[in-house]
Amino acid sequence: YRLRQGVRALFAFARPVDEALAAQYLSPALLARFRQMRRSEKQHSLRVLRALLNGSNVSPALATAALLHDVGKTNYPMSLPQRSLPVLVKAFSPALLLRLSAHDPRSAWTRGFVVYVHHPAWSGEIIAAGGGSADAVWLAAHHADDADGWRDHPLYGDLVRLQHADDHE
Repeated sequence: YRLRQGVRALFAFARPVDEALAAQYLSPALLARFRQMRRSEKQHSLRVLRALLNGSNVSPALATAALLHDVGKTNYPMSLPQRSLPVLVKAFSPALLLRLSAHDPRSAWTRGFVVYVHHPAWSGEIIAAGGGSADAVWLAAHHADDADGWRDHPLYGDLVRLQHADDHE
């Protein structure tokens, strides 16, 4: 999956971004934030939304979270190695990932780790600042959490659906 995602990111320049689809679900303020995302991240978010739409009903909050779950990454732009290294470190040492994510995101060395761990919370903040619903904020802010910890939450089902689509697109 991660290799496929990397190849898609490398060739993102050759594929269009369907901003009209995003505009169907996002307010002008949130669409402006969507437009600030990297081309590959916009394409990924649109694939996540399409995967959800192919399933069953998608609430406006779930659609917003699908489109903007990674918008927090716009806080600190990253190079390909900065985006890739945290994924590898997490696979081998989740504890090391957490230690490295506690540093300053302005440092080129630790930026990728900080963004990898903290972008969900930042995405929630950006959605809230753009007038998104509390449900969209919650879904985006928790999209990387262990869903089992939220089994009793009213949005648990949507969280699981978002995570599944995110993991496969």
